[in-house]
Amino acid sequence: MIFHLLLAAISALILFRSANWLVQGISKIAQYLQWSEFIIAFFVMAIGGGLPNLFIGLSSVAHGVPELSFGDVVGNSVVDLTLVAAVGVLVGSDLLAEGKLVQTSAFLTISIAILPLLLILDGVLGRGDAIVLVIVFLLYSLWMFTKRRYYQKTFDANFKPPFRRFSSFLTGLLQIAGGGALLFASAEGIVRAANFFADAFSLSIAFIGILGLGLGTALPELYFAIAAARRGKSWVILGELMGSVIILTTLILGIVAFLHPIVVEDFSPFAFARFFMILSALFFLIFVRTGRKITRKEALVLIALYLAFVAVELFTKIWCDPDVSSFCLKEAFPVLE
Repeated sequence: MIFHLLLAAISALILFRSANWLVQGISKIAQYLQWSEFIIAFFVMAIGGGLPNLFIGLSSVAHGVPELSFGDVVGNSVVDLTLVAAVGVLVGSDLLAEGKLVQTSAFLTISIAILPLLLILDGVLGRGDAIVLVIVFLLYSLWMFTKRRYYQKTFDANFKPPFRRFSSFLTGLLQIAGGGALLFASAEGIVRAANFFADAFSLSIAFIGILGLGLGTALPELYFAIAAARRGKSWVILGELMGSVIILTTLILGIVAFLHPIVVEDFSPFAFARFFMILSALFFLIFVRTGRKITRKEALVLIALYLAFVAVELFTKIWCDPDVSSFCLKEAFPVLE
C-alpha cells in the first residue's frame, strides 16, 4: 500500500515536471524557428499539454485497461472547461473571446468534445469510431490553418545572438528527449498504481481515471494558464484550452481506441461524468458567447461546477457502490433508500 502510494505520488510529480520540460523544449524550438503565435497557441501548447494523456493512454493499452484513458480524457476535459479556465481568470483578468474566429472555435470545441460521448453510447469506442475521431481532428486542424492569417505575429525571439539562439534550440531538443523518457516512465508508474488501488478498494478503473488522473493530467494546462494569466495573455489561455480539449477528445482518444477498442461494460462511473462534461461545455460556451468573455463571477460559477462534479462523483461512489462495503452509505443506512 505504502509503496503504491509513493509510486503514485512520485510518478505524478515526474509527470508534471516532464510535461513542463516538453512544453519548454517545444517553446525553445518554436522560438528558434520563429513559428507564428497561431501554431504556438492552438497546436504546440495544446499537444504538449496532451502528451501526458497520450502516454497514460498508451500505458493503459499495454496493461489492457483502455477505459482508464477514456476516464482520464473525460475528467481532464471537465477540469479544463471549469477549473483551468476559472483559475486563468482569477489569477489574471477576464478571458476575452472577441472576434468571429474565437466564437466559432468555441462552438466547434464544445461540439467536438461531446462527440466521443455519442460514439460510445453503444458501449464500445471501436476502431471505426477512432478513425472518425482522428478525421475530425484533421478537419479541424485544416480549418484552423485556413484562418492562420489572424495570427501572423511570430514567436518572440528576444533578439538573442545567433549562438545563444542555437544553444537554446539544442537545449530544447534535450528537454524534449528527457521529458519524453520521463513521461513514459511516470505514465507507467501511474497506471500500475491505478490498477493496484482499483483492485485493493474494489474501485472501477474508470472512476480512478475520471477523478484522479483527470485532475493530475490537467496540471500542465493549469500551470500554463497561470503563467499566461500573469503575463496578461488571456487570449492564449482560451486558445490553449480549446486546442487541448479538441486534441484530448479526438486525437488522443482516437489513437488509444484504434490500438485497443474501449469497451465500457458498466456505464455507472461515467453517468454523472458525462452529464457534468456536457454541462461544463454548455456553461463554457454560454459564458464565451454572451459577454464575449469569461468574467470573475462566471469563473466562480465554473469552480462551483467543478466542485459539484467532484462531490457528486464521490457521493455516488460512496452511496451506491455495493463493492465498497466499508464506505457504502446505502449498505449502512438501508432505511434511507
